[in-house]
Amino acid sequence: MIRRQTLCLTLCAAALGLLPAAAHAQPAAPAVAAETAPPVAAPPQPLDAAAVKKLLQEIDDRQRNSGDYKTLVYIERKERNKNDVVFEAVVYRRDADDKLMILFLQPKAERGKGYLRIEKNLWMYDPGAGKWERRTEREHIGGTDSRRADFDESRLADEYDAVYDGIEKLGKVDAHKLTLTVKKGVDVAYPKLSLWVSAASSMVLKRQEFAASGKLMRTTYTPKWARLYSASKKAEVWSPKEIRIFDEVEKGNSTVILMKEQDLRPLQTNLFTKAWLESQSR
Repeated sequence: MIRRQTLCLTLCAAALGLLPAAAHAQPAAPAVAAETAPPVAAPPQPLDAAAVKKLLQEIDDRQRNSGDYKTLVYIERKERNKNDVVFEAVVYRRDADDKLMILFLQPKAERGKGYLRIEKNLWMYDPGAGKWERRTEREHIGGTDSRRADFDESRLADEYDAVYDGIEKLGKVDAHKLTLTVKKGVDVAYPKLSLWVSAASSMVLKRQEFAASGKLMRTTYTPKWARLYSASKKAEVWSPKEIRIFDEVEKGNSTVILMKEQDLRPLQTNLFTKAWLESQSR
């Protein structure tokens, strides 16, 4: 089943022109940009400090549901000189309370393993050992290149200060480039980010993440987004459908995240508890 799913992911991505020619290569920027934004009728104008702040708030607000969220995800991990592995998991969120849960369903060795974010703390449950361990924001979810923030709602305006770097081309698309630096006292996986945001749609196309030393750690592309209606927000929200992560430290390693069956209906009240997650592995 997992081998078949891996083949499906690879063939689908190749058909869309999203996969690089080799596992260690970066994807071409035109393929990412063309999936996301329509042509710009007129050249975009540079942003001042107030407009940059407003743009970050818009990015966050478009993804913020203010209610509950559930999605089935497939996570394909590629490591150099190793067989590809596909994970299946369910992600639950309650954005009003900043709660997040990731429950792994496949492969069998990972079944019942989970992560729970409550009160700004990230916990990992190991059903084999029957215990919980506190994790940092730098935790590799399921041993992949993904982090907690890849599955959570966007909090860029709350967590970072931004400066404007100008307009750059991503393929044929004009993008505003921003440099973000973490605010004092905020715990994030990476203290510095570079963002490329479509000037036409205000969607994040590309993201690079840096360690405190300035070393580039990951490059992330978001070529596909889903538009959903949120009854709790009484408005449409945008959610990533596909995220492609490239490890810049271990060249050749990458992770693809596909979000399926996204659902904004209310979840049961007691879902975001350690007891509930533990019950799923019995």
